[in-house]
Amino acid sequence: MPSRSKSVWRRCGDRVAADWSRSLAQFAFSDGQAVHFLEYEAYEPMALDKLAQVVEEASQRWPIHAMAIQHRLGRLEIGEDAVAVAVSSAHRAEAFAACEYAINRLKEIVPIWKKEHGSDGTTWVGGPTAESTIGDRAGGSG
Repeated sequence: MPSRSKSVWRRCGDRVAADWSRSLAQFAFSDGQAVHFLEYEAYEPMALDKLAQVVEEASQRWPIHAMAIQHRLGRLEIGEDAVAVAVSSAHRAEAFAACEYAINRLKEIVPIWKKEHGSDGTTWVGGPTAESTIGDRAGGSG
């Protein structure tokens, strides 16, 4: 879920950890580009739906127990975690595969955009494109 909180790790870990889980994989993304700071914006209602879709897709592909995704919004200083994905499963291979799938799929379909603020001004980077959204609706990979 999109979040303005800095505690993305604790939130994700708490949502998927359980006594019966043997494996917990987590992924965090910090962009160390030569910029002063980053700013993330989202169309939050759709972002929540698409994040739930990513979790559902991963759950259908791998035998995972639970998955949580947090994406920070607003201003982030360089080096701060922007995204956290946590997955619990019986085996680490499935947890890592689902985690990798989730971060890649998030970048494809979730309406979250990054603006880099640097010495040369501001630049919008990434986010889903019209082509990936249309391809997704048509059943393609984008």
